[in-house]
Amino acid sequence: MADEIPITPEMLRFTGATISTSALNVEQGHIGAFARAVGDPNPLWSNEKEARDGRYGGIVAPPTFLRALHAEPLTLPFDVPGDHLLDAGSEWEYFRPVHHGDRIVATTRLKELEQRTGRLGPMLFVVSEITYTNQLDQVVAVQQSTFIRY
Repeated sequence: MADEIPITPEMLRFTGATISTSALNVEQGHIGAFARAVGDPNPLWSNEKEARDGRYGGIVAPPTFLRALHAEPLTLPFDVPGDHLLDAGSEWEYFRPVHHGDRIVATTRLKELEQRTGRLGPMLFVVSEITYTNQLDQVVAVQQSTFIRY
């Protein structure tokens, strides 16, 4: 077993680069289905009358709704050593609510690559940053995710 997973010049070339974009048209039914699936009864997600009388003026998506935009593991534009992939978690920062009718674009960029050695041997930490922007070009949230290849 090698002592480290090498970070190659090809890999470093993509640090800071946009590696994927995806888009989602937010529908009221999708918001409600998501809220039911996660067991969140908040009327802001499903009751038009109560939501309209609330501070957002209508139905909005639960903050975790944006996670539905990235259901697949991060695909990198280069070969990554290691047979195993571990999701090491995400940090979120929220700026604006997501309303039904919004079109959200998620732009993923490779933020950082780091080598470490752990109990299982050499590991490569891959940190990505996903910026979620609405149709008005307003950032609604930023997610930083870490994956480990080993």
